[in-house]
Amino acid sequence: MSSSQPFEQSSPTAGGDATKRSKFTYRQLAHLALSSVTCPLRVIAHIDLDAFYAQCEMVRLGLPEDKPLAVQQWQSLIAVNYPARTFGISRMLTAKEARKLCPDAILQHVATWKEGDVKWAYHKDASANMATHKVSLDPYRLESRKILACMKGCLPPDLQRVEKAGIDEVFLDLSAQVHSILLEHYPELSSPPKDLSEFLPLPPTTVLDWKADALVDLDVSETEDDDPDWDDVAILLGSEIVRDVRAAVREQLKYTCSGGIAHNKMLSKLGSAHRKPNQQTVIRNRAIQQFLSDFKFTKIRNLGGKLGTQIVDTFETDTVSGLLEVPIERLKQKLGDETGSWVYQTIRGIDQSEVNSRTQIKSMLSAKSFRPSINTREQASRWLRIFVGDIYSRLVEEGVLENKRRPKTINLHFRHGGQTKSRQMPIPLGKTIDETILFDLASKLLGQIILEGNVWPCANLSLSVAGFEDGITGNMGIGGFLLKGDEAKAARENDYRPENGASDRPEKRQQTEHGARSIQGFFSKQPGTDESEKLEGSHGEIGEIGDWPFDEEDNITATHQIHAPQSGFKNASITSYFCKQCNETFESDNSFQSHNDWHFAKDLHDEDRRLSHTPQPRPKPGPGKKKNKGSKKDAAKSEKGQSKLSFG
Repeated sequence: MSSSQPFEQSSPTAGGDATKRSKFTYRQLAHLALSSVTCPLRVIAHIDLDAFYAQCEMVRLGLPEDKPLAVQQWQSLIAVNYPARTFGISRMLTAKEARKLCPDAILQHVATWKEGDVKWAYHKDASANMATHKVSLDPYRLESRKILACMKGCLPPDLQRVEKAGIDEVFLDLSAQVHSILLEHYPELSSPPKDLSEFLPLPPTTVLDWKADALVDLDVSETEDDDPDWDDVAILLGSEIVRDVRAAVREQLKYTCSGGIAHNKMLSKLGSAHRKPNQQTVIRNRAIQQFLSDFKFTKIRNLGGKLGTQIVDTFETDTVSGLLEVPIERLKQKLGDETGSWVYQTIRGIDQSEVNSRTQIKSMLSAKSFRPSINTREQASRWLRIFVGDIYSRLVEEGVLENKRRPKTINLHFRHGGQTKSRQMPIPLGKTIDETILFDLASKLLGQIILEGNVWPCANLSLSVAGFEDGITGNMGIGGFLLKGDEAKAARENDYRPENGASDRPEKRQQTEHGARSIQGFFSKQPGTDESEKLEGSHGEIGEIGDWPFDEEDNITATHQIHAPQSGFKNASITSYFCKQCNETFESDNSFQSHNDWHFAKDLHDEDRRLSHTPQPRPKPGPGKKKNKGSKKDAAKSEKGQSKLSFG
């Protein structure tokens, strides 16, 4: 936190009438230290990189910040910096259209793996060679890790709670840190009475200095003449912390980011997109309704898509202010008890989701759709080498060489015509994972599929590793006794167990509140995340949320959680591509092919579930979904944070 004091130091006489009390209690102040999701003093921040992929290329190329630049993937644009947007360039355009609007703009193609190469690189001819190149997001992942490390370095190690919500966004639960600062500035708060339900004294100040924050106006019933309470002070301290974090990222790594500071995750995320680029928005508790009243509720996460459409049709309004007039009983009647209650709370800014600091991945996937299709085993093997190199580089970063974490299974999916075949096998525990082992296993899986016959031409090939678990250390496992020489040595190194008898069983893994970025999570078609909605950011600002390429060839890891915006972009042009499976039409070949690949992803997911040898936890029904009152199996609960996969 900066050294400047945003408010007066505590004193016995400051703050006016000493008989007046805060509306918050000592118990609630104690809950702030525990980062309780129900604490009304809670402080949550969301930090979002501005046009992240475009910034990565600007920094890499050493370009001046006023230079127009867009990131290109094949003939589409996947990120556009702010100088380029002034010329009307957006992610809705093709590279050719963007060049017409701004001939001087730099259109930088993403890095690619070239067929036959062993390392990704920036190829000048990539856009014209889609059949022999595959997209690599590794440059952006590497920068994302640097930025996350920089942010964490600005926070106290023992108080920080950071959730990596995507490749370009993080949530910070600053509650415990804010509590620590409050006690430092106001030591009298550290001596609570016996009765913790007693109300706190008011803060000894009548004015707070918000510096350069974009401060949302107070609700109609509130006035700036009212003295601030402890929730205002807590939010102010949070804004100071976020300002310092953003400044450190700017100074050390040259990236700008925007921030939102509020009482919960939903509001802070909306806040970070409110004033871009390179600004931060503060939403005080007394300003929540004023802030949300300007929104269409379909912009709020999970209130877009089918649910949003249903609500608009049912209540004949698309605004938060209009929906606020609907009684909770009517919401429950029309939407169901669970969904109706959730909608009622959400439009009032109530969200008790937890900031989950676990950022470990659950799976890795590398895939390629072939246009034209491939027709020989030799071609497939060359792509398998690229997939293996792609996945292995990420495994090294995940700590596989140090045996910190390793996957248990390897999976190959093969698409021929409308049919998808898949095979999986365990990764041997007695050996250190390297590219040779991964390629040998992938080749065996490919051989099994080919032996069945009728596999060419191949339209899509994907390789994934899954079942990540923490590396086992300690005494040599039974597998080590069956090995000799170097293999036995590797097993002893990998299977060392501690002598103190402490349990080293990995804790039960949970997905983050927004859903872990597993292969199923990436391809699941949830409300508010259709292809058109992935292109438009909050408040209709193109390219701001996620900046995530939507091509089927992107490399996916479980930590890349993309919060798709909830607004839908309506295409006005005449469509010319038709999907027979779901009777949908598309205006371009790219969008049509992406839609076909969604069908392919659904097939992969269904096949994975069929071949799985262990029962999968059932997710809790989402908003609008009624619980199945059938068997106990159907009533099984999901892990915390899982969302129901839907391909409807």
